[in-house]
Amino acid sequence: MAKGIMIVAEQREGALRKISMELASTARKLADAGGDEVSAVLLGGSGVEKLAAELGKYGVDKVFVGEDAALEPYVTEAHAAITAKIIKENDPAVVLFGASVQGKDLSARVAAKLATGLATDCTDVKIDGGKLVCTRPMYAGKCFGEVVFNASPAMASLRPNVFPAAENAKAGAVTKVDAKVDAASIKSKVLEVQKDTSGKVDLTEANVIVSGGRGMKGPEGFGILEELAGVLKGTVGASRAAVDAGWRPQKDQVGQTGKVVSPNLYIACGISGAIQHLAGMSSSKCIAAINKDAEAPIFTKADYGVVDDLFKVVPALTAECKKLVG
Repeated sequence: MAKGIMIVAEQREGALRKISMELASTARKLADAGGDEVSAVLLGGSGVEKLAAELGKYGVDKVFVGEDAALEPYVTEAHAAITAKIIKENDPAVVLFGASVQGKDLSARVAAKLATGLATDCTDVKIDGGKLVCTRPMYAGKCFGEVVFNASPAMASLRPNVFPAAENAKAGAVTKVDAKVDAASIKSKVLEVQKDTSGKVDLTEANVIVSGGRGMKGPEGFGILEELAGVLKGTVGASRAAVDAGWRPQKDQVGQTGKVVSPNLYIACGISGAIQHLAGMSSSKCIAAINKDAEAPIFTKADYGVVDDLFKVVPALTAECKKLVG
């Protein structure tokens, strides 16, 4: 009989991603309610076993570690095959992934291999009557739906930065698994990895995001946003209009066709607030908007709003923030 909660952890270059700790803490909370065990799948090249102890700090009882050269860097076919194998062999009742770029890719493939259901980009999960119940945004965030599972395992991907990561030390005991992958089953190959060498925090993991839209008037306008983000130890995002205009790279795009973010503070500068953009940032804990158009839709979602010229407001805001943090 299916029992327990399993997470699929993410690591990059020997370091756990923030979403892995969020998954572990959420799984621990669900498991404690029903007296269940929390396990984790941790895959990668040689040396990832050392990360098991960190997962243990966040509530994982057992870590299934698979190490093989074919698993580093990430390739969908290899990770999906081993992850599905581990799930089949251990029969958990619930499997949780991160709704990150890698998690979205992997969870869909694994769900297909296991012929089970998958609730994506969830903002809340709970166990009700012995079944996993997930809350997820629908229709570009215009409403929220509850998904209840009948099939087993119940699988869901959780939106990054929404679920808190809290330490709750457990054993984190390591179980090594055979991670050999049939080379013939791998249809794709990583030829080159282009890294972001700026040192900036990824948008999906940032606690503070300062975003600009068409109101920035050009790429040079983002300089004042970079300065404010630097003071707040945040990162800079952009609307689709700014990205399509070539003012910012695509990796900075926030929205339905970009990245879905949930920072503690989201500052929208010169962004009108099209529904596609709101779908990507509406789960932010606090939203501040600066726009000279008092009728801009962004103000319907903002906790705080300033109707004025952003090129006057942002430098003044930066100066005040420097005083506070200095």
